[in-house]
Amino acid sequence: MCGITGWISFDRELARHRETLDDMTDTLSDRGPDDRGIWVDGHAALGHRRLAVIDLLGGRQPMTVSTSMGHVVIVHSGEVYNFLELRDQLTARGHNFTTHSDTEVILHGYLEWGESVASHLNGMYAFAIWDPRAQKLVMVRDRIGVKPLFYYPTSDGAVFASEPKAIFANPLASRAVNADSLRQLFSGINTPGEAIWTGMHEVEAGKIVVVNPEGIRSSSYWSLESRPHTDDFETSISNVRALLEDITQRQLIADVPRCTLLSGGLDSSVITALAARHLGQQGTALRTFTVDFSAHSADHLRDARFARDVAFKSQTVHHERILDSSDLADPAIRAKVIRAREIPVGLGDRDTSLYLLFKDIRRYSTVALSGEAADEVFGGYGVIFDDDASSSETFPWLSWYHGPYGNIFTEDLTRSLAISDYIKEEYFSATKAVTRVANESSQDFRKRLISYLFLTRFVPFLLQRKDRLSMAVGLEVRVPFCDHRLIEYVYNMPWGFRYFGGREKSLLREAAGQLLPESVRRRDKSPYPATRDGAYDSALRGSMAEIIATPSHRVFDLIDHTWAREAVEQSAPLTSWSSRRGLERALDLAVWLDMYSPSVSLS
Repeated sequence: MCGITGWISFDRELARHRETLDDMTDTLSDRGPDDRGIWVDGHAALGHRRLAVIDLLGGRQPMTVSTSMGHVVIVHSGEVYNFLELRDQLTARGHNFTTHSDTEVILHGYLEWGESVASHLNGMYAFAIWDPRAQKLVMVRDRIGVKPLFYYPTSDGAVFASEPKAIFANPLASRAVNADSLRQLFSGINTPGEAIWTGMHEVEAGKIVVVNPEGIRSSSYWSLESRPHTDDFETSISNVRALLEDITQRQLIADVPRCTLLSGGLDSSVITALAARHLGQQGTALRTFTVDFSAHSADHLRDARFARDVAFKSQTVHHERILDSSDLADPAIRAKVIRAREIPVGLGDRDTSLYLLFKDIRRYSTVALSGEAADEVFGGYGVIFDDDASSSETFPWLSWYHGPYGNIFTEDLTRSLAISDYIKEEYFSATKAVTRVANESSQDFRKRLISYLFLTRFVPFLLQRKDRLSMAVGLEVRVPFCDHRLIEYVYNMPWGFRYFGGREKSLLREAAGQLLPESVRRRDKSPYPATRDGAYDSALRGSMAEIIATPSHRVFDLIDHTWAREAVEQSAPLTSWSSRRGLERALDLAVWLDMYSPSVSLS
């Protein structure tokens, strides 16, 4: 896990611009606190910040292989979980290795297979290879989009990086947003391949982007496809269990301490049980971490209790991080979250608590496994198995994000963005990619479509959140449920295999077998916790009051000043997340505008 960046300029000798590459690389120091590397030659300049996880001494980057036409060079972020098998294949084909790192395997794989090396990889990765033989930069992102990779086209090439902040360290890039940017920010959906910054793009999941003197081209090496499912029910359960065991074992490979994020829910508990069993066979105890709040609610008490049940059964070394409202509402922590995420999402304590948990975990472990995306893979949301709710022709999660938090935006902004029209266009664009298999029932097809939307348009949001907040403290979080083999297999099952007996994620419960305490196997889905402390509400209103005291603040170009004043003055408690969302969004926007000073155009 690392941070990568670079600059390809076919009209410049970049050795003269090394200071710029230094600046770009140093913005990613949180992602890679262990090492720093720079490579510059001719029209290519690559930078790397390293979080050492595999081959601590030998895996330094940028990594090169000498050819008769110059050095082929790679910078890589993430992990390739099948690198040992690939290394054996490449050795048999005559390749010689000097390290034990997965990065060197990717580089030699490229020399052997070219751009199609991507189809050989299993893992979470984003990498860029400069190939002087063809004068081209090849950028590749993993199939599900676990690791981020952005690029900014220029008049004679491109600038790229794991995060936009590194791109902005190059004088060719400008911090600007337009109406399309704000539509993505405020709608709860994203157009694949588009960053919120004007002129910037994101390498899409499962895509290869090539930059050469002729321009920039993009191609796909993987997409989520509809296929017939031929296994019977019992075989399907057995195969899911075998996949989970294989995936978890692969994702525990590391030369640093490992742990799991354990909420006590079904998803994280399955991963914890499998990881604890595998490490236990090696004589190593697994550490587990749970977040809780000093101002308890029933949900929070349940999380802690269930997590303890799992920790006891799996014999883990368990930690609970207890947070209070002063931690969650600290403006300095909000600023750290905004700097990490680079967008004003408005999740408030749900983001700050995760950031603080990750910061605490980093004291003990460098690698953590998470249960992220199991709801989207196995069908854990009520909207999926509620026929009435799932029949609506829109993105199913928008009911969560367009809840009753008031019309916080100015009339001009609301009118200019026309968000409802944007959502409708994006929905129909997304659903065009879903095909129906032979003899598929109407219900199965509809559930497939809903699954597709969650997996391709909602999971990226979750993964971006997890990556940015964890990497801000130098923690690598791996997501076993995002293994493409598991996603392909479950996605193509009949709905009745995934949802039976009246329980969400029935398939996963059944596949877990006796790994879990019965209390967890029976547990209903519980949302990510949020504090219910009135002191947190008061702190939110206090922070907003400070901003209101400056009516000229740029945030009021977007947020209605009257709404903000009334939100601060009302005395009713903010008893739910939805009732706090307006204030959280407004505060995040204010911090973001102060921090990034973007130019904003609604045209």
